[in-house]
Amino acid sequence: MTASPRSLSSEQEAELEDVFARARAALKIIETYDQERVDRLIRAVAWAVANRSSFHRLVDMGIEESGLGDFASRMNKRMKIRGVLRDALRSPSVGIIEEDRERGLVKYGKPVGIIGCVVPTTNPDLTPAGNAIYAIKARDVVVFSPHPRSKHTTFETVRLMRDALEAEGAPADILQCITHPSLAASQEIMRRSDLVIATGGQGLVRAAYSSGTPAYGVGAGNATEFVDETADLDETARNCMLSKTSDFGSGCSADGNVLVPDSLYSAMLAALEREGAFLADAEQRAALQSVMWDDEGHRLADTVAVSPQALARAAGFEIPADRRFIVVEGDGIGEDHQFCKEKLTTLMAVHAYSGTFEDGVEVAQRLYEIGGKGHSCGIASTDDAHIDYFAQRMPVSRIMVRQPNSKANAGSFTNGMPMTSSMGCGTWGGNITSENVSLRHYLNTTWVSRTIPEDRPSDEELFGEFYDPAFEVVDPTAAPVS
Repeated sequence: MTASPRSLSSEQEAELEDVFARARAALKIIETYDQERVDRLIRAVAWAVANRSSFHRLVDMGIEESGLGDFASRMNKRMKIRGVLRDALRSPSVGIIEEDRERGLVKYGKPVGIIGCVVPTTNPDLTPAGNAIYAIKARDVVVFSPHPRSKHTTFETVRLMRDALEAEGAPADILQCITHPSLAASQEIMRRSDLVIATGGQGLVRAAYSSGTPAYGVGAGNATEFVDETADLDETARNCMLSKTSDFGSGCSADGNVLVPDSLYSAMLAALEREGAFLADAEQRAALQSVMWDDEGHRLADTVAVSPQALARAAGFEIPADRRFIVVEGDGIGEDHQFCKEKLTTLMAVHAYSGTFEDGVEVAQRLYEIGGKGHSCGIASTDDAHIDYFAQRMPVSRIMVRQPNSKANAGSFTNGMPMTSSMGCGTWGGNITSENVSLRHYLNTTWVSRTIPEDRPSDEELFGEFYDPAFEVVDPTAAPVS
């Protein structure tokens, strides 16, 4: 009898029982490690995956297995592992991790326990590596649930890291990966873990939040570059190209839209063409829409994360081999306008806005109501007042100023964003955090409080002009406030 899609086979049930027993045993050991020990281990596991030879092989495996992604872009992701390692090494995680003498507070870092990590098919190697570094640093253990479409790549990534742990005399079972992945198995891992980190589609994130286990998930992306009159269009076009072409636009941070003033619209299109864009005509645009969305507006998987040439062929036309992405002209912002939504491929829509800068910001706000609220956007501006106005009003968790979104918002070596492969979108996106998920999210903290000199302002200081002593009634029987 075949198991239903939402039930576990006996084989899966036996594997999960074994995996979690091993995880609990490994947790008892890693919990005893000191700071020096875990710092050495994260260097070992990071190098096992991020050295050029290993990562080259993993990238080849991932692309061949899933059919998604671009080799050169994925090879560059090994730099992200270095960034995660940098951030982890710079932060304490064992014993005292923070001290505020003035307030009499000391914080101690503690493991959260067993982390269930659901791995997306678009990052079958980077996501396990980044999660492993932060988890080991926090003295956690991880059970990975790979995507069925890229499971062998994730298996191999975890195997390399397990070998590195064993070589250092640590339990390999600090990191484990199930071998029979399915939706039901992922759901059960979520249920049995102490914390869930879910990177993937909205169905997966909703499942994580409904598992009964504390979870960090991510919202949907629809990264947009907002351009004002002060922008350097050549710089902006290059940033858009870098963001759009990274791993064939598979990331939720890849620029999908550009909002540009009417007066700069033609110049922006020309700048994008100089950076390798193919400008689709009206007929080609209609053909692209038909292969990217069905009649009900659902995104079709066959054109996700493909080269612009493959995308054009799917739509029935050819483009030159030197074109790096496709641009269509936007026809409006709204539910009925598919090209203003998330695309996850090598296609970008350019939308003109009329009126003032403030009018343009209103257009950007409307666009994020359609999709991507809470995630990320960029602004191409040299006017600090404009940047501040934009930041005050946009319902997103991160704004990149004159940077390529998909290469910057998850952390880069040229900005201060925490390095990660998981980005919270706050309550806008249905998430518990609006931060980049990093080491602090893998830790429990114990607060120790000591007494300090009394810090009690007078009522006059607290209430200001509203304070009126005439309304203060002294009750001689009342107990003093402690």
